[in-house]
Amino acid sequence: MEVLVIHGPNLNMLGKRDPKVYGSSTLNEVDAFIEGYFKKVKVDFFQSNHEGEIIDKIQQADGMYSGIVINPGAFTHYSYAIRDAIEAISIPVVEVHISNIAAREEFRHQSVISAVVKGTIAGMGIYGYVLAVQAIAHHHKRI
Repeated sequence: MEVLVIHGPNLNMLGKRDPKVYGSSTLNEVDAFIEGYFKKVKVDFFQSNHEGEIIDKIQQADGMYSGIVINPGAFTHYSYAIRDAIEAISIPVVEVHISNIAAREEFRHQSVISAVVKGTIAGMGIYGYVLAVQAIAHHHKRI
């Protein structure tokens, strides 16, 4: 089983950007944490600050992966294009947020992505990624 983890805009700044909200782990450390958690699941990683690149990756993943874990970053709140790309594919997608977006600024409360994903995990720190991969594995009954 293979799962693709997509990190959206500004997640390349993890470890530097607001550690009180996002923690002190860098993106490479987050990826290593996720990868180290699973022996029977191959996890690939992709990060982009560009909406079109994320859409391309979502479309390419359909049929290549068992599922996608996506942290869309700020695109969560307004990217109908990413939403439509997710809705158009046949593999399960789980939305992840390191922080609890419902407990933050008002403009972060709304996710246009949530309605088209299998589930959303928010506020569990980087462990949320592990939960999301487990959810996809469970969906395929591989755990």
